[in-house]
Amino acid sequence: MSLLDHHLELLAPARDADIGIEAVNHGADAIYIGGPSFGARASADNSVSEIARLARHAHRFNSRVFVTLNTILRDDELEPSRKLAWQLYDAGVDALIIQDMGLLQIDLPPLQLHASTQCDIRTPEKARFLQDVGLSQIVLARELNLSQIGAIRAATDPARCTLEFFVHGALCVAYSGQCYISAAHTGRSANRGECNQACRLPYQVVDDKGRFVAHDKHVLSMKDNNQSNNLAALVDSGIRSYKIEGRYKDMGYVKNITAHYRKLLDSLMEDRQTSKLPLARASSGSTTFTFTPDPNQNFNREFTDYFVQDRKADIAAFDTPKNPGRPIGFVTQVGPNWVELALNEPTQTLHNGDGLCYYDLQKELVGLAINRAECQNAAKGHWRVFPKDALSGLKDLRKGVEVNRNRDTEWVRGLEKKSSDRRIGVWVQLADTAQGLALTLTDEDGVTATAHVAMAYTLAKEKEIASARLRENLNKMGDSIFTVLAVQVDFSQAWFVPGSVLNPLRRQAVDALEAARKKAFRRLPRAVAVEPPAPYPEDTLSYLANVFNQAAHAFYARHGVKLIAPAYEAGQEAGEVSLMITKHCVRFSLSLCPKQAKGVVGVQGTVKAEPLQLINGREKLTLRFDCKPCEMHVMGTMKNSVLHPTIKSLAPAPGEVPISFFPKRPVNTSVG
Repeated sequence: MSLLDHHLELLAPARDADIGIEAVNHGADAIYIGGPSFGARASADNSVSEIARLARHAHRFNSRVFVTLNTILRDDELEPSRKLAWQLYDAGVDALIIQDMGLLQIDLPPLQLHASTQCDIRTPEKARFLQDVGLSQIVLARELNLSQIGAIRAATDPARCTLEFFVHGALCVAYSGQCYISAAHTGRSANRGECNQACRLPYQVVDDKGRFVAHDKHVLSMKDNNQSNNLAALVDSGIRSYKIEGRYKDMGYVKNITAHYRKLLDSLMEDRQTSKLPLARASSGSTTFTFTPDPNQNFNREFTDYFVQDRKADIAAFDTPKNPGRPIGFVTQVGPNWVELALNEPTQTLHNGDGLCYYDLQKELVGLAINRAECQNAAKGHWRVFPKDALSGLKDLRKGVEVNRNRDTEWVRGLEKKSSDRRIGVWVQLADTAQGLALTLTDEDGVTATAHVAMAYTLAKEKEIASARLRENLNKMGDSIFTVLAVQVDFSQAWFVPGSVLNPLRRQAVDALEAARKKAFRRLPRAVAVEPPAPYPEDTLSYLANVFNQAAHAFYARHGVKLIAPAYEAGQEAGEVSLMITKHCVRFSLSLCPKQAKGVVGVQGTVKAEPLQLINGREKLTLRFDCKPCEMHVMGTMKNSVLHPTIKSLAPAPGEVPISFFPKRPVNTSVG
């Protein structure tokens, strides 16, 4: 069973349990977090006990906790991963996010399974297959447009499979699970959580004649994802889980971005209340904030909505992979150890510790951290700032340079404090009985609890005043997770109820309701795979399928695949292959696409499909263009310094089955 089709799930990241707890407090319906191992972010691990602490807090609000178990696994890692899955089950986790299909062949606990972004889900056939083998939630490729998402929704069953989509955060330029540059150059596999982010490096772009097309540009570095303006369209296309990227991100980012999308989704649900299918939150309660969420305040490489509204030319951050911030003013004078600025808005304020930056003459971003800021003329917005670093090291800083702010210290400090309040609505009923008072709390989920206290009844001397005070006291929920929606007093007479009786009764009722909610909480059920086993959409798998263990091989064989190559990480692709497959096209972004040139006088026929080359130091990669599906392949080979140790490390021990799965080498997937 998946989410109910009218439920919208806001899925937030957590680097650790404390950040996850704050994500819940800021409105997340679900959290995804790495366990102690086998998650696709190698340095974002958490102990099982910490995850259990997060789960206990999340479940108070019916929020869910999903744990990433989404690396590809060696044969010797299957048993440790199985044991970890059971430990996570005992810790209260609601679902596992997986990439390796070998996990479906072993004894996992009755936990719901979700398909990781690493599964590279781009087609209706792939999505339907994953649904049919028992995956209840699948995160679709970031590169899909609305019509492609709609086609996947049409091919799957909303009652069996929830569609999840990244709506914010850093973008991998490759189709997820289809990047091997890090594995080829360093032996650190992105599919095993160790990506070295070669896509963020600057490259020389050279054509087949050795001519420079671009110089020191970050041509594989994408801007950051932001689907704020597309949420309604994504709802209509079938997306029900809205995922924020960022398991490496800090507390301030998670608070701010979770709050931002919480407000947007709440507003959308409010707008749809009169529609045929009113929308609702996937968890309980409502959230208020002490700040106004603003995605621009966090680190970002500027924003793009990527391919959701079809291909655009400005999706890449060619100039810098750093945070350029937002324009704040211009340099008016440079002194011996200070810089004077004229701010665009005189009402803006600079703070000690703010981060400023500007572009030098080579369009490289230069940071300018403020040690001390002094206002010279508030009415005109003139400031003098004293940088932390010597001015001699600030390249090309001069009068007239535009300055951005990419760190607002006051904003950061504001989010270090308590910044949200999440409460579950309750209806309060106080009644007199033969034995004493009965206080009943019924929450918005229909969970009810009653507390009783014996009391000698005394009539109130001033009935109206006593009644008003009684209702006022019943409206107080203190520091609990509840807020009162309405109060009903069912007294046979106007009894006086002293605070010494009512206050402990109210606390007892709150504790009883928390206990009742805990008892009423239900785990997400594990989906049952269809029988007979659903056939995989293809009968041949290359290294791109990331099959790294015998259990995964057995899984695909059981589902009709005849020829199965091992994962690239097995070191058996010694020649040039696609090290990255991406929807991003360098030629298109540089206005060199033959389709763009078609019909342009004097240009048509001069732009050819010859390969380009990316050069960074000694590293060289070849770009080839598959124009029919409009994809780019980054070609390369595994370094010998990586290949030979890889083959040696994976050599089977005596009695073990080797990792060579196929009777003959599959057809090379290189693109001409």
